Amino acid sequence: MKSSNIQQKISIRNRRASFDYSFIENYTAGMVLVGTEIKSIRLGKASLVDSFCYFRAGELYVRNLNISIYTEGNVYNHEPTRERKLLLSKRELVKLEKKMKDQGLTIIPVCLFTSDSGYAKLEIALAKGKKQFDKREDMKAKDVDRDLKRQYK
Repeated sequence: MKSSNIQQKISIRNRRASFDYSFIENYTAGMVLVGTEIKSIRLGKASLVDSFCYFRAGELYVRNLNISIYTEGNVYNHEPTRERKLLLSKRELVKLEKKMKDQGLTIIPVCLFTSDSGYAKLEIALAKGKKQFDKREDMKAKDVDRDLKRQYK
């Protein structure tokens, strides 16, 4: 009897991000992880709430990405909210750093997922913060769409 080595896909989304920001460009970045972090991610024990990306010495890092402590880990467990380096191509890093200099733009994590090969990837977005009236307009548009779908069912 063969044991199947099928990995389940993990996808952890930052639902609040699309409400607070309008996305300009999306990128997929790898992450530098240590020991038990990937095991916690595969269990779905991560949170993107209040996390953000920033540049330091030409490299991109994510801060406040909470990956819970692995319960089966021992003294080699990881720190849950440590800074993690993101892996992008040099061209993408230069492009993002230039755009970050614009007023009001930021880089936020949108989705944490595992790739087909089992690596943890982070989808990030170059985003601009929404004002209160923008949020109200989005809510009105969603209500209108919902009403239209109800009428045509």
